[in-house]
Amino acid sequence: MAVAGAAVAVLAVGAPTSRATLDGGWSGSGTPAAVVARGEAYIETRLFFGTQRPDGGPDVTDAQFTAFIDRSVTPAFPEGLTVQQGRGQWRDSDGVIERERSYELILLYPAAEARARGGRIERIRDAYARMFAQESVARLDEPTRIDF
Repeated sequence: MAVAGAAVAVLAVGAPTSRATLDGGWSGSGTPAAVVARGEAYIETRLFFGTQRPDGGPDVTDAQFTAFIDRSVTPAFPEGLTVQQGRGQWRDSDGVIERERSYELILLYPAAEARARGGRIERIRDAYARMFAQESVARLDEPTRIDF
């Protein structure tokens, strides 16, 4: 029994405790070494726009959405933006699952400008909801780092 206990102690002491890090280095603590973040502090905001009208009207077309971006978004974010098309679903205020074609708008801006940009984003959300009879436009904000 004493021999088995000694063998376990030797194995435990001799077992490697270092792990590889993402950059190929080693950390003796058993956890990856900190990865140095590059770039400046930014906020990534994603807005999700549905195209189906709850009042039964025709769906928002690509041309209508592009015109909305040109009039309501580009002036507020002239530095750039990304639009992606998708398919989404959500439960409306009546509890019905709605499936529809959608758009995702991605905006990036300096974290120091978050308060000022937030007002612009809310005006974009409100304008779309009013213009196309939408119950809501979902918003997701994430802090990030950007290196252009």
